[in-house]
Amino acid sequence: MIRHDALDRLPVRSALPALGNALEEHGAAVLCAPPGTGKTTLVPLVLAGLVGGGPARRVVVAEPRRIAARAAARRMAWLLGERPGRSVGYTVRGERVTGPHTRVEVVTTGVLLQRLQRDPELPGVDAVVLDECHERHLDADTVAAFLLDVREALRPGLRLVAASATTDAEGWARLLGGAPVVEAPGVSHPVEVVWAPPARPVRPPHGLRVDPALLAHVASVVRRALAECTGDVLCFLPGVGEIARVAGHLGGLGGVEVLQVHGRAPAAVQDAVLSPGTGRRVVLATSVAESSLTVPGVRVVVDSGLAREPRVDHARGLSALTTVRASQAAGRQRAGRAGREAPGRVYRCWSEAEDGRLPRYPAPEIKVADLTAFALHAACWGDPDASGLALLDAPPSGAMAAARSVLTAVGALDATGRATARGARMSRLGLHPRLARALLDAAPEVGTGRAAEVVALLSEEPPRDYGDDLAAAWRAARRGNDAYTARWRDEARRLRATAESLDRDAEGLTGGTDGLTTGADGLDGAADGSAGGPGRLTADTDGRPTGPDRLRDADRLTADADGLATSPEGSGRPPAGRSPAGPSGAAAPDGQLPARMPDAASDEQVAGLVAALAFPERLARADGGSCLMVNGTRAELGEGTGLRGARWLAVAVADRPVGAGHARVRLAAAVDEDVARRAAAALHSAGEEVHWAEGDVVARRVERLGAVELAVRPLRDPAPDLVREALIGGLREEGLGLLGWSPGARALRQRLAFLRLHRGEPWPEVHDDALLARVDEWLEPELSRARRRADLARIDAGQALARLLPWSTGDAARLDELAPERITVPSGSAVRIDYGDPERPVLAVKLQEMFGLQESPRIADVPVLVHLLSPAGRPLAVTADLASFWRGGYGAVRAEMRGRYPKHPWPEDPAAEPTRHTNARLRR
Repeated sequence: MIRHDALDRLPVRSALPALGNALEEHGAAVLCAPPGTGKTTLVPLVLAGLVGGGPARRVVVAEPRRIAARAAARRMAWLLGERPGRSVGYTVRGERVTGPHTRVEVVTTGVLLQRLQRDPELPGVDAVVLDECHERHLDADTVAAFLLDVREALRPGLRLVAASATTDAEGWARLLGGAPVVEAPGVSHPVEVVWAPPARPVRPPHGLRVDPALLAHVASVVRRALAECTGDVLCFLPGVGEIARVAGHLGGLGGVEVLQVHGRAPAAVQDAVLSPGTGRRVVLATSVAESSLTVPGVRVVVDSGLAREPRVDHARGLSALTTVRASQAAGRQRAGRAGREAPGRVYRCWSEAEDGRLPRYPAPEIKVADLTAFALHAACWGDPDASGLALLDAPPSGAMAAARSVLTAVGALDATGRATARGARMSRLGLHPRLARALLDAAPEVGTGRAAEVVALLSEEPPRDYGDDLAAAWRAARRGNDAYTARWRDEARRLRATAESLDRDAEGLTGGTDGLTTGADGLDGAADGSAGGPGRLTADTDGRPTGPDRLRDADRLTADADGLATSPEGSGRPPAGRSPAGPSGAAAPDGQLPARMPDAASDEQVAGLVAALAFPERLARADGGSCLMVNGTRAELGEGTGLRGARWLAVAVADRPVGAGHARVRLAAAVDEDVARRAAAALHSAGEEVHWAEGDVVARRVERLGAVELAVRPLRDPAPDLVREALIGGLREEGLGLLGWSPGARALRQRLAFLRLHRGEPWPEVHDDALLARVDEWLEPELSRARRRADLARIDAGQALARLLPWSTGDAARLDELAPERITVPSGSAVRIDYGDPERPVLAVKLQEMFGLQESPRIADVPVLVHLLSPAGRPLAVTADLASFWRGGYGAVRAEMRGRYPKHPWPEDPAAEPTRHTNARLRR
């Protein structure tokens, strides 16, 4: 029986007429409604005609998280008086609860993304609701872009609703082609803000690490909230580990139930959190409770101020989460949870001053996450660089270039950036392309089941207490009976079923009547990436798909004529006697890969092969007390590890502790060199290497995997051009001082620097970078004749530098005029000019030799800085204005120096005859 009383209390009901009109007129709308108004539950039921008396339609609701999808479906089914699977169902990874009469299906955005890849028309679907758009998850942005393509080219009647608690309404409206914005009122009670920062400073988050002192403080604030307020307490924490630690600090709370809600929580716990409690409760939750879930009974929020956002995890080569300060928008969302049912209070575990420095909004995933999977989806959709997709934010060009590089290396893209048939198979596995590559290439050798189990371990890092040996962790997972092993078994079964379904598809078999179910166990392939493939797409004259033409072809993204086959037999397996392709999708350099691993291959062999295929750039060879990865990173093994004796390792997980010089191996498997060579075939190279090292030219013939040298032999007669480049490298590394610089050569360089600064062209730049950029003009032919460091020292730098003088303009002849080496002073002496400071040349001369000169000398119209010296050559005064010195400073110098140097003239009038001699000499 439909619960009309509950439906009538939902505030979004008042916005339904405006939403209906918007969809009738425009086919799309942006719905802005605060949490708890019913936008996630009532709106889909009305659109489907299950309440309100409208026409029957099939509606798909896309949620960013599995827990939210299950909760929304259960809530809608409860409102209808049914169980999930009848009128309302849901599909998430590894779980599908639907029936023949299902009209509203709640799915994750990942599920919908794969269904669109499989069949863009979404046959039978009348409307799609994209919920929680404000969270800007990458899958959600991608789904929105694909749906807009579908509406434009294939299904103009498909209705779209972008729904969110708080969102960039204007941006989404613009993206949806000027769709109307419909706002629904919310029921909100006042929320008092209490600033509760830690008494002592805590360390900022780093990676996934959160200072234990902050977590202890959060727990103490929860206890304070329980003492000061009534009602349930909702505490926001960044992740599962932090929730567990705070729960440990809250042990012993009499009469208070502590619940933990996150994406990995068992369904029974999730149901308990979303139902009213019988006593007082503390709910420890991740950001999933910000807007995706409604927790009844909450009057108090304790906010840790932390969140998890995706970043490129360079330690694993996958997109991973990192701990960041939550944005101001997230803080408002969290605080609002305390005022849903009555006036409430939020305790913020930071200061009011800090609040003003927080980011206003969270960063969109497309700006910060690893884009490898996104780039593969875009390529399979027919838009390899995503330039034709309607996205709120364009993907960063650098991140897309890096993603395409990885995809090309694993054979998912061809040289033009188009998705290959192999790439289509990878996209359908619902894995990061690295792990998809490992599963596809390892399965024919070690069996699909064993390969799937190891890939499942790599897709969610096992608990730390499983150790750092991947094979041992695999055995521990098989023996385990905890929540992690349950998830691992489900994922392994899903991967095996999906991979086997792909093989059957390649042989001409179907995976189920609706193309979603992948096997008898009922695992849903679309939820797990079992759909998709490069389509036969129309293109403009340069071969590039344009706008809706990407979808308008009669075949509409159906598989190419070769289907998904990867061999002439079309079986999805390599030809007999051949192993799968290497990282680049091609065979090893000799054209033959080693034979399939034996059926009795050990766990160590299987784990090593899979990890090596997934992360070929992190294969590492033991080197002394550490190991060197193919990517050039040096890593240390932990104390007491059983991996220490291995010659080669396939490193699956590594990190770099704060302040550490090397990375630290967290999870790896021992492999042999043969497996390393195969897995990293695209990184294999062999050839002559001539470079500057340890102060001289080193010439070798080297075979290597990336940074790891496999074999080295001296090279007796290296190519002259390689030697020349090595010598230039030495000059860049150690400087031009390697050349033969006489005093005259140095002086010439300084004079040229002076003229360049004060006269400009045509006088050359002579600093190191400028000279290194013009070695062809001034160091030849001497440089090409040199073979080693000693030969550089024999090059006369002054003679070489003279080649840069402006001979063609005739200015070179004026060098001595404009920047003379010496200047004649009043005594007749020719004194050398110091051009060491190009701003102002220096003339160091004995004071008596400058008598009678009123104006300071000038060179190239620049006043010379005169250093006046004593008869013993010691400095007495520095001036650029001789006239001023004679009038003022000379008297004091004369009074002090005439007693110290009585043999030399110190006339009262400095206009006296200049001299180099003593008084006695002058009297002769």
